[in-house]
Amino acid sequence: MPFEDITLNDGRKALVQASGSNELHPSINPDEYSPGSHLKGTGGLAGHDASAYITQALYAGFSHIDTAQMYRNEESVGIALRQSGMARSDVWITTKYYGSGGSEIKEALVESLKKMGLSYVDLYLIHWPEPVKDLKDTWSQYELVKKEGLAKSIGVSNFKVKDLELLKRHSNITPAVNQINFSPYQLREMSPVLDYCKEHKIVVEAYGSLAPLTKNPGGPVDKPIKKAAERLNATPGQILFSWARQKGIVIVTTTTKNERLHEYLDVADLPALTQEEIKEIDDAGLKGGPSKLHILVRDRLKSTRDAATNQVLMAEVTLMAKMIIILLLMVITVNRYLF
Repeated sequence: MPFEDITLNDGRKALVQASGSNELHPSINPDEYSPGSHLKGTGGLAGHDASAYITQALYAGFSHIDTAQMYRNEESVGIALRQSGMARSDVWITTKYYGSGGSEIKEALVESLKKMGLSYVDLYLIHWPEPVKDLKDTWSQYELVKKEGLAKSIGVSNFKVKDLELLKRHSNITPAVNQINFSPYQLREMSPVLDYCKEHKIVVEAYGSLAPLTKNPGGPVDKPIKKAAERLNATPGQILFSWARQKGIVIVTTTTKNERLHEYLDVADLPALTQEEIKEIDDAGLKGGPSKLHILVRDRLKSTRDAATNQVLMAEVTLMAKMIIILLLMVITVNRYLF
């Protein structure tokens, strides 16, 4: 059963079975998870020829390719689209602008279209709000490229509520999409963004949703994810995708592995998570990810298979923890004596 397409606030139907062309996230092992949801992202392949992986995603059943100017591989999208033999209307192409804004926006989009061999993109996003010097002027240029048909829909990426509010005051067109970094561990930070986007009918796309498995394993969400995976006979990655999907979020993913692509697509056929399971994942996510000390120790232990070295490292960490406790007790004692 395929994913259902979604209708954007500009009335256009977006193809949601998507894949990306970005480079592999620095924290993600290419041999581990880096799949996605409705989108296939190409950021994990930045600066490299991603055409083979994009073609693979299209053949697997993805229909939405997510790329960006800063990924430096937009040419790969055009190559893959031509190799696939798919009609342009059957593939949704997203790209993003990264820069200070102004009149260069149209020029940048035209250059991106030239690289991909396309006459238009389906969705054009402001990649980050920070580099933009004048958001009002920048968004007016976005509205212009939409009017001219170079971009069928326009939106933003990594925008917080304050950014969206500023944009609202100076826009004629509401962004169709806001693409954000989102996983259970970002739930507390991003809940206001989700609420704002829901109120204004802005579709939320998410990247980094597998971070609890790939970047921050060993945290509080591991337990409820494992529990739900066992009930549904699913993978932990599929549970995270289902969790995001049931919150109405479209996921951007990157992978070089064909089996990961199909793993994501199979999410469409999974039974829904129960409200209790969703709440358990939410509550665990609100506790935050593993501590920096935990991550440091884990990464140090991963870097070597020498058991003796690992024992020394653990002894060092234990000693450090004891010294911290002793120092705290000394501070408390001194404070009592002085005051």
